[in-house]
Amino acid sequence: MKTVHQVHPGDFAKYNTQQIRDRFLLEGLVQTDKIECAYSHYDRMIVGAAHPVSKPLELGTYEQLKADYFLSRREIGIVNIAGNGSITVDGEKFELEKQDCLYIGNGKQKIVFSSVDKSSPAKFIFFSCPAHKEYPTRLMKPAEALPAEMGSLDNNNHRVINKYIHNDGIQSCQLVMGVTNFKKGSIWNTMPPHLHDRRMESYFYFDLPEGQRVIHFMGEPQETRHIFLNNEQAILSPAWSIHSGCATASYSFIWAMAGENMVFTDMDPVPVQTLR
Repeated sequence: MKTVHQVHPGDFAKYNTQQIRDRFLLEGLVQTDKIECAYSHYDRMIVGAAHPVSKPLELGTYEQLKADYFLSRREIGIVNIAGNGSITVDGEKFELEKQDCLYIGNGKQKIVFSSVDKSSPAKFIFFSCPAHKEYPTRLMKPAEALPAEMGSLDNNNHRVINKYIHNDGIQSCQLVMGVTNFKKGSIWNTMPPHLHDRRMESYFYFDLPEGQRVIHFMGEPQETRHIFLNNEQAILSPAWSIHSGCATASYSFIWAMAGENMVFTDMDPVPVQTLR
């Protein structure tokens, strides 16, 4: 498991393109018949993917955790972004279709990912952070999520945010998580951008057509940078960085946060006119 260390904003302002990609981009997570993940020192979040095709995959522990099993001191949120699959949690089986979300609380020991059909396999994207108590395992479908419709076509940012894990949805210790889907003709997410100094965030971009790119913007509002991403890549957004992006075609993304609180609206808006 790759380890990603924190970066000071003053140092970030001096980074070249390759340094930004090395410190914040998470690529190669979706690998056939493998579980791949990265351990971030931003609020100790782990970002990963399980892509079972020809065999089930069991989530094991890692050296960085110093624990007998993955969820010994953690919780995890999982979204399926592809074909139908299932996740077995200590013997209990949960079926997941595309964009279904499963939360698994602290203390569960055996997590197994499977696909229903290897010709259309599941792709499970997960985010995990430290947890102090156990909350119930819960499956939620997009129709059950609390939607927030934001933006407008006039500003190319008309989107629906499905909130799965949050104060008024699936309960967790600190993980907040959901999926954003765009209305036809819109490509901008989180514009105007915002900050939230009380927690970090990670984005996983998916359903981006082949040959297209996502342009993710980051940095302090008066010292911004950008990075180009391919389909099925993730980016880490520190608390001091704006969160914003656009793409050359339609796409979706999973967002996950961890840190000081779980209030979805706890954001510090950044007026567009002040960006540099």
